[in-house]
Amino acid sequence: MSDETNSRTVESVDNQVTRHPSLWEGLGGLILRELRILWKNPIYGFCMVVFPIMVVLFFTSMMSQGMPEQLPIGLVDADNTSTTRALTHRLDAFQSTKVVERYATVSEARHAIQRGEIYGFLYFPKGTTEELLSSRQPKISYFYSLSAKLPGSLTMKDLKVISTLGSAAVGQATMRARGATDAQIQAMLQPIAVDLHMVANPWSNYNVYLSTVFVPGIIMLFIFLITAYSIGTELKFGRSKEWITMADGNMLVAVLGKFLPQAIIWLAIFFGYEYYIYGVLHFPHEGGAWPIIRLGLMGVFSSMGFGIFAFGLMPSLRMSMSVCSLWAVLSLSMAGSAFPVMAMDSPLQSLSWLFPLRHYFMIYQITVFNGFPLLESWFHFAALAGFMLLPWLVIGKIKNAMLNYVYIP
Repeated sequence: MSDETNSRTVESVDNQVTRHPSLWEGLGGLILRELRILWKNPIYGFCMVVFPIMVVLFFTSMMSQGMPEQLPIGLVDADNTSTTRALTHRLDAFQSTKVVERYATVSEARHAIQRGEIYGFLYFPKGTTEELLSSRQPKISYFYSLSAKLPGSLTMKDLKVISTLGSAAVGQATMRARGATDAQIQAMLQPIAVDLHMVANPWSNYNVYLSTVFVPGIIMLFIFLITAYSIGTELKFGRSKEWITMADGNMLVAVLGKFLPQAIIWLAIFFGYEYYIYGVLHFPHEGGAWPIIRLGLMGVFSSMGFGIFAFGLMPSLRMSMSVCSLWAVLSLSMAGSAFPVMAMDSPLQSLSWLFPLRHYFMIYQITVFNGFPLLESWFHFAALAGFMLLPWLVIGKIKNAMLNYVYIP
């Protein structure tokens, strides 16, 4: 009787020793393990919370006025008559530019542009008014710098407008002296009236155009880096075998347990950013709330998928983070917000499809900004879904690296 009891006891002990943890037990243990890692390492707190919030506040506040105002420009008035002074006052009244300095020569004004003191200047040569009144077409010159694209373009626009006002003013006075009505004068000076409507952004708010792509692009940069960093540090600190063992060798459980806490934090950051720009700053969003939520989900999970894929391609902490940072920085140019993709060379147009931010921007532009249905951007949606599934291509290689590779600084 005692032998039978002992044999049963040994069997029960063996069953307890060889019993594998269930899926939920393994997943829960990995989640708790990852939360401890996130809490102990300050890099995660800074890169996942502090820096993204600083980026959101920095970009949205930097362009809080919507577009630059009172850009400094100069004046070279060699004619110095009441007509040129009146044109100068009109130029100074424009919202975008402000005459901050008058120069004696063109050379002095040109050197001021080179020193970065002004963005451009207007030049009235001597005899401008006399030639204008005698209808001899005087030459009014303006110079501007495009080293900074946006202020240079705004400066050029105001200088061009004021250059055409001189002849218009003389023509208006001449026709009024001949008895023409205001309607006839307007029809003669401006035969075609332009009725301009900016879709979804009638205020010409550049904050709407730039913050909605630059801020997500930088947040994606942090997601890329932190995702690759969190896998690479398993090798660096010798925790890789422990990570795989806790998942009982199941890489799906291992990946889910590691990245679910990070995904929740990233989603909170991304949704907080979206609430801030659409709910507090009232950025236009014709598509409503659901496209915004859907875009946030796709943006976070596609970025995490790319980060895992980058480490799987190059199972090295240094190399994978280098690839992620390079890809994220290039995506700011390849997204198509600053320079249109359709104007790039054909190889670059094809390459743009390999950047998650490009598809994020296109879906935002189509479904959120303009309010068109998702069907209009289905290919970009499918591309982001493809980035989410990229880890399946390298998950076996990551497991092999965790079990067999040795970290090399």
